[in-house]
Amino acid sequence: MTLLLIGAGSQAYRGYLLRSVAEEYDVHLLADRAPTWEAPFLRGHTVVDTADVTALREAARALSCEGVLTWDDTRVVQTARLAEALGLPGAGPEAALCCRDKRATREALARAGVPQAGSVLVTSLPQARAAAARVGYPLVLKPRALNASTGVVKVESADALARAFRLARAATAPGAVEVAPGDVLVEEYLDGPEISVDAVWHEGRMLPAFVARKECGFPPYFEETGHLVDGRDPLLSDPRVLETVQAAHTAVGFTTGWTHTELRLTADGPKVVEINARIGGDRIPDIGRLALGVDAARTAAQVACGRRPKLTIRHHQVAAVRFLYPEADCIAREVRLEPGALPGSVDSAVAIALPGQELRLPPAGHVSSRYALITVAAESAQQCRADLDKASQAVRLEVLRTL
Repeated sequence: MTLLLIGAGSQAYRGYLLRSVAEEYDVHLLADRAPTWEAPFLRGHTVVDTADVTALREAARALSCEGVLTWDDTRVVQTARLAEALGLPGAGPEAALCCRDKRATREALARAGVPQAGSVLVTSLPQARAAAARVGYPLVLKPRALNASTGVVKVESADALARAFRLARAATAPGAVEVAPGDVLVEEYLDGPEISVDAVWHEGRMLPAFVARKECGFPPYFEETGHLVDGRDPLLSDPRVLETVQAAHTAVGFTTGWTHTELRLTADGPKVVEINARIGGDRIPDIGRLALGVDAARTAAQVACGRRPKLTIRHHQVAAVRFLYPEADCIAREVRLEPGALPGSVDSAVAIALPGQELRLPPAGHVSSRYALITVAAESAQQCRADLDKASQAVRLEVLRTL
């Protein structure tokens, strides 16, 4: 069975997904560059501008495929348009765009009465000041259509608004084809723990796969420094959480595919932060696999090929991922790993930074600031965190010079 994959992403963050899909499908990659690390997992590839739906369609017509899939947030709309053009299963372009465009998401949820943050779209600093007066402090500024918390900043007072607005408005992300570049959302700050729900959808029916609890750092920015999935987390069957996720997807018209929904658990109940029309990032599906045995990539591929998804829970553990950052802006010389010093619970320890790479902490850098990642699986969250602390000491960043 041949599956078209639009972009593979980086090996550190997405390699395990491609490896898993390739065990069951013949994968043909449509990407902006020739494959490197991806090559052993591919049946074929075509170099094409993945932002150009017409070019994607022409490349795909020469192939016989059963489904189209992407886990690249910047290509979910193009992938949905391609699937529609080829008559293959998918979310549909309107639903994909409604998830990608955070303003459209807010409008759809508001019409349906789904709990979420209050939000005002602005294009200038005077408009931002007026919106802030309505929303109240603290508040959050975020670009309209970027990902990975790029340009997202918490603003505590009016004195900090101008600088934060300039940062949010100027934010960019590699490969992003922006919706209304320069548009910024002024949003109510939702106080409470942040979680994500990864779920697969088939004909409007939701199968929740796993819940991740997010760890953030570098305030006032929302840098995701780690995630934890508990195989016995009660939130995975919490009626208010699941009802909110279901209502949000009904509101945006999403019925088919895999999504990663972010929520805040406020005093008034769960509220939607955003919906991402793709598999979760930051190795969350990997720790979901470690915690529950769920294979997100294969399940998403099943739905993309028109098959009814199956989510099989094989065990219940706790798993976590942690990202390592330098102490200050620097240029990396080398990342050294000491395998013998890693706890037995470590599943992977991956060097991310390359020799000579600039590492800049938020707000100048976000996920690009990381020099390594570590995943562990244990019997408790406490043990996971303790083992991550120990493992972090076995991964050392050698700095060429500070910046």
